[in-house]
Amino acid sequence: MGRQRKRVVTGDAPPHSRRDERPSAFNRKEKKKKTDIGKLFINISIGLCIFSLIWFFYAVYMRSSLSKRVVTLHPSPRVLDANSTTAKVSPERFWGSYRPQVYFGMKTRSPRSIVTGMMWMRQFSNSDMNLRHTCEQGDHLQGYGWLMHDGLTFGVQEIRDNDFTLTTEFVKRVGGDHGGDWTWRITAKQHSSASQPPVISLMFYAAADMQGSLHTHMEEKNRLASITGFSEELGNFKITFRKPVTGELSNTKYASYNYLQTLSPGLEKLTDIVKLSLNRRFVYSPPSGEKRHYIGVDTYKPPHHQSQQKAADPRKESDFVVHQVTVQTPFQIEILFESGSFYNRPNQLVGSVMTQELERRKAEFNAKFEKIFGLESKGFSQTEIKFAKAALSNMLGGMGYFYGESVVQSVYNEYPLLYPEGALFTAVPSRSFFPRGFLWDEGFHQLLLSKWDPQLTREAIGHWFDLMNIEGWIPREQILGDEARSKVPAEFIVQRNENANPPTLFLALQELIEQLPSKSSEAEPKPTLPFLRRLFPRLKTWFEWYNSTQTGPKPNSYRWRGRDKDTNLFLNPKTLTSGLDDYPRASHPSADERHVDLHCWMALSSGIMARIAQLLGEPHQDYKLLHDVLKDNNLLNDLHWSEQLRAFSDYGNHTQNVSLQREKVYVPPGQPRHQFPVARLVRSVRRAPKLQYVSALGYVSLFPFLLQILQPDSPKLEHIFRDMRDPSKLWTPFGLRSLSKTDPLYMERNTEHDPPYWRGPVWININYLAVRALYHYGNTEGPYQEKAADLYKDLRTNIMNNVYTQYAETGYIWEQYSDSTGRGQGSHPFTGWSSLTVLIMAEHY
Repeated sequence: MGRQRKRVVTGDAPPHSRRDERPSAFNRKEKKKKTDIGKLFINISIGLCIFSLIWFFYAVYMRSSLSKRVVTLHPSPRVLDANSTTAKVSPERFWGSYRPQVYFGMKTRSPRSIVTGMMWMRQFSNSDMNLRHTCEQGDHLQGYGWLMHDGLTFGVQEIRDNDFTLTTEFVKRVGGDHGGDWTWRITAKQHSSASQPPVISLMFYAAADMQGSLHTHMEEKNRLASITGFSEELGNFKITFRKPVTGELSNTKYASYNYLQTLSPGLEKLTDIVKLSLNRRFVYSPPSGEKRHYIGVDTYKPPHHQSQQKAADPRKESDFVVHQVTVQTPFQIEILFESGSFYNRPNQLVGSVMTQELERRKAEFNAKFEKIFGLESKGFSQTEIKFAKAALSNMLGGMGYFYGESVVQSVYNEYPLLYPEGALFTAVPSRSFFPRGFLWDEGFHQLLLSKWDPQLTREAIGHWFDLMNIEGWIPREQILGDEARSKVPAEFIVQRNENANPPTLFLALQELIEQLPSKSSEAEPKPTLPFLRRLFPRLKTWFEWYNSTQTGPKPNSYRWRGRDKDTNLFLNPKTLTSGLDDYPRASHPSADERHVDLHCWMALSSGIMARIAQLLGEPHQDYKLLHDVLKDNNLLNDLHWSEQLRAFSDYGNHTQNVSLQREKVYVPPGQPRHQFPVARLVRSVRRAPKLQYVSALGYVSLFPFLLQILQPDSPKLEHIFRDMRDPSKLWTPFGLRSLSKTDPLYMERNTEHDPPYWRGPVWININYLAVRALYHYGNTEGPYQEKAADLYKDLRTNIMNNVYTQYAETGYIWEQYSDSTGRGQGSHPFTGWSSLTVLIMAEHY
């Protein structure tokens, strides 16, 4: 027992049996296993943490990198040299009427130009404040616009106010190192209906834009005789204000004078500064007439409440000088700008010298116009030709030079960013309502301008492409600078980089290619091929951006991005990016949509890309292959032909059973109604949408025909021509209406505040494409050639007659025309694409 006790106490003896050993070994294995699993979990956790940190920092880096792409400019060399618009490189285009947003003004093609302009007001009228400066539809002028303008050297404009007409003329003379001289002549005449000759105050001004200086020189107490100044791009210069006369050789007329010399924080403030400086204390006392108090510029004092409530403007204030002359009609005044570096000028560009120079330029303009467009030889009347010259001149006189930053945003940016500063030389759709650059408008503008001045078209296209970012995106609406931004509602200022616009610049490039000489030995036009070579790297990126970001759900289909998302408020959510705004698309926006117009734009663009690449000796097979695929009529039919509608259509999640209805607002009994929200018009969906072809017949349905994608023997042309000719659908005596009269959304409001826009009215840009396409099919052998020729003749006549008639009756070319009466409507003057009427008259397609 002692041994046993010893064995038990000491534990030296072996265990009783093998069975006693197993639990101990098993426990050790279990413990080791648990330790290994624990280590594995720890290692996995550490690995996951490291991976998560790497992924987190990678995501942060990528988001930061992607967020910067929207404001990173394209890395390829610029299409235009940085100094291409300077007085040294392009002296003939340096000065110009590049301020389309004002009734009359000039500036240089430089970022911080000295600007000049004119304001006016009628004295002793019923309205105390009728100051005119920026083009405003609310001014209710009887008409205004350029009658002649060559885009380079001179312009003649007529402004018809209520009881008098102002004729503004300018002539330029190149010389020296800073763009040379120019002279303005303003002639005022009363209307025959005026009871007595009106007294008018003209206010001529010069304003610096953050650089340059202006100094006044007085004579006869308060008459500003001249301004001298200096700026980096102009050097020394002098502006002389000549006294008013009755005619070129007559004596000086009696006038009262005022002037204002102050500082301005920005060009968009000039009108307000003048308004706030006006005072009625001045006396107009002609030798043979009663003395009367008139309104004149005096000392400028900012409003007290404004300085208290608003934050100080951080911009540098710049010189602003106004010369006011108050005189009774009729009269004529000249203002002379002389460059300090023009040492060898033969004489001053005033009086009879200016008259002779002006007449010479007019004669050259008339000869060039007839040589290019041949309207006299076509039998048009002189009044019709005068209209056509005005249409062209207004587009040329509507060219603007803008500089500044766009406001942009991508999905990777929480807040909008400022795009890099840039310049844009572009035509504008409307001086009053859209005095800035629009991407899809510009392609149509340049169809006309390229006939008149191909170099101007090359420069305009170059400026647009030099605004491209690294992705290939060009902001579709260019709102550059504070002056341009002041005219745009806040909700339209931010440009989003997923949003496209129809690539109409390809139409202008197509025209430049057509102008290339058929034989390489011919001299003209030399500059187009080098221009295309510099453009090509950016053009490739632009095309690829469209082809990658606007793709549809099926292979070789396309979908516009950027449709309105708040479907509750819109009868049919707008597609601003398509350019056709409220034209009916699928009632419920989705990623399943296919848009036939975008498909056709891509078919056209790929063909032009192939042609340009081949001209330049660049690889073109991929573009040619894509073009062949997209223009394949069988593919087009599969993707977009609706047998039910017998027309080409969009496809998407759609229902026709929608309407706008006044929402119900519950007001508890006994509660005043005005304390509750106003009942809005909201969309009511009476039948659920489903994936189907969109049953809207109109402009979008015509795109395979408009862009000449259809083969001349396509049976679909028969259906298209039938719908075009049908008065219950698209045909009107004034042009093709935008949406069939049989469509449920024809002339229906889109929201409570949005009247119909592309839902019935006649638009000239699409009608131009229709006439152009009819001309093509009417001159191409096929079963529908005769029908196309007949339609061409009638549609061309209807468009020309109505646009001209409305101009003669109203004094304006209009944004759109009523499909029921032909009357002009929308913004005016609209001498953007509505001026394509000139090409229709000339039959230049």
